Amino acid sequence: MADSNNTEIGFEKQIWDAADELRGSMDAAEYKHVVLGLIFLKYISDKFEERYNELVDEGAGFEEDIDEYTSENIFFVPKEARWSEIAKNAHSEENGITIDKAMREIEKENKSLKGILPKTFSRPELDKQKLGAVIDLFSNVEMADHGDKKDILGRTYEYCLSMFAETEGKKAGEFYTPSCVVKTLVEILKPYNGRVYDPCCGSGGMFVQSKNFLENHSGNLNNISVYGQESNPTTWKMAKMNLAIRGIESDLGNHNADTFANDLHSTLKADYVMANPPFNLKKWGQENLKDDVRWKYGIPPKGNANFAWMQHMIHHLSPNGKIGLVLANGSLSSTTSGEGKIRQAIVEDDLVEGIIALPTQLFYTTGIPVCLWFLNKNKKQKGKTLFIDGRELGTMVSRKLRELTDEDIQLLTETFNKFEEGTLEDEKGFCKVATLDEIKQNDFILTPGRYVGFKPEEDDGIPFEEKMEKLTKELDELFKESNELEEKIRKNLDELGFKNLK
Repeated sequence: MADSNNTEIGFEKQIWDAADELRGSMDAAEYKHVVLGLIFLKYISDKFEERYNELVDEGAGFEEDIDEYTSENIFFVPKEARWSEIAKNAHSEENGITIDKAMREIEKENKSLKGILPKTFSRPELDKQKLGAVIDLFSNVEMADHGDKKDILGRTYEYCLSMFAETEGKKAGEFYTPSCVVKTLVEILKPYNGRVYDPCCGSGGMFVQSKNFLENHSGNLNNISVYGQESNPTTWKMAKMNLAIRGIESDLGNHNADTFANDLHSTLKADYVMANPPFNLKKWGQENLKDDVRWKYGIPPKGNANFAWMQHMIHHLSPNGKIGLVLANGSLSSTTSGEGKIRQAIVEDDLVEGIIALPTQLFYTTGIPVCLWFLNKNKKQKGKTLFIDGRELGTMVSRKLRELTDEDIQLLTETFNKFEEGTLEDEKGFCKVATLDEIKQNDFILTPGRYVGFKPEEDDGIPFEEKMEKLTKELDELFKESNELEEKIRKNLDELGFKNLK
């Protein structure tokens, strides 16, 4: 990254490095909320100040009128909560108390944020001197959007989420899905307009990428409605903050809740469902839900929620609705506890539009291989399913982590586009369009490798006779070496008194 303009490039890393200093003895799961909360506070203060100055310039005296901000989808920040106050007290021992008070005042004036913002800055574990240094760093950067500049806060929030995910390892699965995986789902589904739903929304990454998609394709954010649900209370709060700073109006319910036991959007019929549910979730409450209307294709097994998630999503689809979800590879082939029968019923109902096998090491949270399922209530290619083996895609960005590049995502998207248009040609080892009869012949197992086959070996241009002559010569030399070794071993055995060994 270039260092010429840290307000545009590299600011994310600066914040992360500062956050790491701030951590001290705090657990990653705790200081995550401190850092993200501080980013949120700075951002909404900047947005407020920008509108405040506009109103001052207008000269009508409305700069303290809350309606002048809410009408523009801007949070109203009371005087004592504005960043100028935070910065003024940066190096006071009371800086944490000042921030906690600011959070409470903001919640008081903005009902949608009630109970959402973290108020843990005054806790003794937080080094107030280091907190002051981070406040100084924030004070030197303006986070509000200007013209067509990238959203600095959005990038920073996403970067810090990814770094916290790496730090927390397996615990991070409940709040973070790698952005390259989310981007793949969004680019293939193309959520231009309609209702977008994620029943296990984590920190809201699916919705953020949907917004980015619209911006990158000249779409209008007002054309989509966002619905979500999250069971973890702290993750639910993170999602509310993440969407608020992106300017995304959403309905995540009035509280966190378990999607299976308490469906907060029971009447919703969504045009797009995108999700990364917990892989192979065991205790999901099946024993209390056996007669649930959502299990159209069969009661999901007690010990694995994969097909409970899938059927929940299908239940919430509009007549032309589409689904893109991440699941463990076991969902493609498992026949235990009735899963094979459920998968067969879903295939026979002609819902499965495509399956992508992903490469390993894309997730901080698990090393198991995963896949993308795409389902469609109104497929353009009736009776056909696209299989893509993408296991060789991606680039290692660290010793443990792989990422899909923009070129990889474009390849997958273009392959899907050609399939929908009916112009895709099968490519050995990569993609194959299969009929329902072919899937039936494979016992309704949906592993892409079964359908795409193996890549043909590249011709190296060496004539077969020349290859055989070389291989024969090498084999002859190996035989000679083997005979010599046999003689040496026999001689050694003779010396030890073991003769006539056959």
